[in-house]
Amino acid sequence: MVLRNASRKDALVLFLIALPGILHFIVFKYVPIGGNIIAFKNYNMFMGIWESPWAGFLHFKNMFQFAEFFQILRNTLILSLLSIVFGFPAPLVLALLLNEMRRMWLKRSVQTLLYLPHFLSWVIVGGIFINLLAMDGFVNTILKNFGFSPQDFLTNPNNFLGILVSIGIWKEAGWGMIIYLAALAGINPNLYEAAMVDGAGRWRQMWSITLPSLLPAIVVLFLLRIGSVLDTNVEQVLIFINPLVRSVGEVIDTYVYRVGLLGAQFSYTTAIGIFKSIIGLGLIVGLNQLSKKTTGESIY
Repeated sequence: MVLRNASRKDALVLFLIALPGILHFIVFKYVPIGGNIIAFKNYNMFMGIWESPWAGFLHFKNMFQFAEFFQILRNTLILSLLSIVFGFPAPLVLALLLNEMRRMWLKRSVQTLLYLPHFLSWVIVGGIFINLLAMDGFVNTILKNFGFSPQDFLTNPNNFLGILVSIGIWKEAGWGMIIYLAALAGINPNLYEAAMVDGAGRWRQMWSITLPSLLPAIVVLFLLRIGSVLDTNVEQVLIFINPLVRSVGEVIDTYVYRVGLLGAQFSYTTAIGIFKSIIGLGLIVGLNQLSKKTTGESIY
């Protein structure tokens, strides 16, 4: 009887701890789902959601008939795929390299320096790099001193995506590294001791012990990243985009901001949001099943 009352008390405490998070998801995630109905209406803010006239799938048809939509979709996919190919492995590589450091004071100092940029807003980061990469900025000054001609880094469409991805990696790789460091801390040290007895070097230990132990975390993070493949960091793109690179830099999120918020086409941009959600859900479900069959790891 005492054990039963204790377990009920523990369950109540855990529920109270989880209650703020549950309320957050209900209020800010689930309740707003009902507002997606305006994608099937000609929404008028003065008439309200329920009184606005129905439009059926008109806004979805307009989305695919818009001349620039597929170009914007292509730009979004290219930027997201570049971020995945180059940005997703970066935290893992940093965590593996940092894990090899034996001097604790140096390890902590490097770790702090690596995740410090995460706490800078994109406005500050944008100001720093816009000044560094300007025609009369620090980078072009160095190039001039070495006899090279100045480069239009931020106004050249050929450089724009590479710069966005590189700055994104610089800012967020250190923060993403923390998850892998936590997973590394949970690896049984006896495995490394047994490998050393068998004559395995540091590289062999990494390939045979470290990476397999990190596989669950890698799979979960990768699946979550793939599920948001049509999402981009709208704040970052808005800060760096300019008319000269709009042909490669305009993505779905900036288009939604420009047309939906500034142009007040709420129904149309809500339809675009539903389209993104359906694509993301399909990718997560499909790749989750594939990962479960091939690696045995999945998010559900």
